[in-house]
Amino acid sequence: MKLKIKKIGVLTSGGDAPGMNAAIRSVVRTCAYHKIECVGIYRGYEGMIEGDFKSLDARSVNYIINKGGTFLKTARSKKFRTKAGRRLAYDQLKKKNVDALVLIGGDGTFTGGLIFNKEFNFPIIGIPGTIDNDISGTNYTVGYDSAINTVVDAIDKIRDTASSHKRLFFVEVMGRDVGHIALNAGVGSGAEEILLPEENMGLQRLLESLEKSKSTGKSSSIVVVAEGDKTGKNVFELRDYVEANLDGYDVRVSVLGHMQRGGAPSCFDRVLASRMGVKAVESLIKGNHNVMVGTVNNKLELCPIEKAVKGDSKIDKELIRVSDIMSI
Repeated sequence: MKLKIKKIGVLTSGGDAPGMNAAIRSVVRTCAYHKIECVGIYRGYEGMIEGDFKSLDARSVNYIINKGGTFLKTARSKKFRTKAGRRLAYDQLKKKNVDALVLIGGDGTFTGGLIFNKEFNFPIIGIPGTIDNDISGTNYTVGYDSAINTVVDAIDKIRDTASSHKRLFFVEVMGRDVGHIALNAGVGSGAEEILLPEENMGLQRLLESLEKSKSTGKSSSIVVVAEGDKTGKNVFELRDYVEANLDGYDVRVSVLGHMQRGGAPSCFDRVLASRMGVKAVESLIKGNHNVMVGTVNNKLELCPIEKAVKGDSKIDKELIRVSDIMSI
């Protein structure tokens, strides 16, 4: 028997990403459109345990589509990792008569939701919100497009000073397990080399590439480094290695850090989040749960959350080849 959904809770969890507010707005307004109550759960799973809920209507989410971060706040919860903590969260949901949850976040958010669903058979649906684009079952996550545009903008500025001073810059970007940001932003900014978690180019090849660049007349270079690249050295160790093994380069490091998560979401992310929010609520109404909304070839699809969590997000091998050709 299909559960009649009367009240839906929405939360954001894990690292923030541009477009999360647009996703919240879409969930809230789709609930209002279908005359379903909506409650915002502040501070993710931690707020769910503590009962930090607030009723939201269509006017509650005015003027947030263009805002970065998440107005519902986000937090990582140690308590939710325990069965006792999850029981407290479940009791709070039942106390507030919440029938289903929309989870906006990444791998950790969905893993927690999956365990919660298995323990209490509580309907959940996921919207992928993470700048890393590391979720299986979707071509794009909310926040990824904004992040790569932020990175490209930053590298463009760094290149101005690199060119003026004839310097080599190592630019570290986020991406511990997957190199989508590094690869796409690297190609988009014309980086001479891109170091990825998926590819071990080796330190010797890096030196040879930089030597070749210099010998062909390049007076400055940009090397984009994903924080989880496979050379075995962090970005500062890479600088030291190049300085010790390559003459004539004035080497600098720029770690972009958390600026990649901030700022107004791009138009692409605002539209994607709006589409996913509608799909999430209407899927719950139709009885679909324990799934994630994804976009595949620009069409919205439902993917089992278990597959989204355990699957691999593949790097674009063709784009790696494009990068190699462009760096000649």
